[in-house]
Order: sequence, then structure tokens, then C-alpha cells
Amino acid sequence: MIVFDGAGILLDVEGTTSSISFVHDVLFGHAKRHVGTFIAAHHDDPTVRPLLAGIATAAGLDPTVAEGDDGTARVTLAALELMNRDVKDTSLKALQGMIWRSGFESGELVSHVFDDVPPALARWADSGLDVRIYSSGSIEAQRLYFRHTAAGDLTPLLRGHYDTTTGPKRDSASYAAIAADMGIEPRRILFVSDIGAELDAARRAGFATALAERPGNAVPTSVFDHDPLASFAEIVT
Repeated sequence: MIVFDGAGILLDVEGTTSSISFVHDVLFGHAKRHVGTFIAAHHDDPTVRPLLAGIATAAGLDPTVAEGDDGTARVTLAALELMNRDVKDTSLKALQGMIWRSGFESGELVSHVFDDVPPALARWADSGLDVRIYSSGSIEAQRLYFRHTAAGDLTPLLRGHYDTTTGPKRDSASYAAIAADMGIEPRRILFVSDIGAELDAARRAGFATALAERPGNAVPTSVFDHDPLASFAEIVT
């Protein structure tokens, strides 16, 4: 049990609110199956073109590669390579979010959240806590994810979202920036994640921290000790 008397809760997604297997097998699988057709159909879109350049750069290619005759195929292969390596590239995450949108809106994709998540979010929102998400997935993807869960639309229970445009999740400066944006002292924000290095970074920024112990999570390594948490019901506010 964690007794928390602060003002804000910041949540990771994969391995925290939702199962790692759903994110990797279902969401990433969907993106991999559709990335080629999506790039082929949208490579001239002004909102997509800079993302393709960013993906090419992240894969060590010339950022103008998408403009060549075989550019679509080369960028598709670059995107697949980055996904297979689980690279947290901002352009790739934004592209994935665009691909997932059609899947969520068609009903092909329905997000997984652990059973304890919806009642906890409702309880925290009712009590006035400022609850937000910090994930390597794009902000657009996060909103889609929580709008289309098996428990319904959870977005009204969340006050904000952060992604890698704020900064790397293993960098303490990212958490300092989030606390400033929330307008809450770091010590009054609880960050919950399954990744030890992320929790360490948050702790260095002054956050309270809790380690999510969900089915399928790997054993974490960390510098600091973080209170273990098997269910959000264990957080007493």
C-alpha cells in the first residue's frame, strides 16, 4: 500500500496501465502490417513528409531518401527496422499514431487496460487529483489509446499527456519540465512506471515514485528503491 497525499499522478502506459504484450503484439503488430501501405498513400502529405525524413535520419539514411523513386520502400524498411529495435524515435512514434488512428476508429483496435485502472482513474479524478500520462508513444497515440479502451473512453479522467517531445523518459530534466507544466511541486507528484531507469530519473527530479509490478513485466534494475505496486487500488490518497 502507498499512502499518497500529493496533488498529481503521472503514469506510464506499457507495463503500467496496460500489458506489455498488448502494446508489443497488437499495437506494434498493427503498425508493422500497415506501415508500407500508409507511407505509400501519404508520403506526399505535408504532415507526413517531415516524419519520413526524421525516420530516415534515425535509421542513418539521408533525410531526403523518401523523395527518390524507391523512397517509399526504403523508408518503410527503415521504419520497420526502428520498430524491430524498439527505438524511441519521435518521428516514428508520430507515424505509428497516425496508423493506429484508422485502426481505433474502425474498431479493429480496442485498447487494453488492467481492470484496476478505470476505477482508480475515476476515483482520483473525483478527488481532484491531476492525473496525466507520460509515454514514449506520441500524444496523439495516447489520446487514441485511452479514448478506445475496453472499458470505454477514459480521456475525461486525464488532464494531460506528455511524450518524447518533452524529453527522454530516462532524463531527470524531462520530469522537471513536466512538474513545471503541471504547476505542482515535484515532491507532490507520484510517477508510476515499470522501468527502473525512468523511476530513477523521476526521483532525481524530486518526484515520489512507485514500481508497477504487472504480469509479463521484466525484473527492473534501478539505483533507488521504489515502492512496488501490483494494482492502482494500492494507492491510498
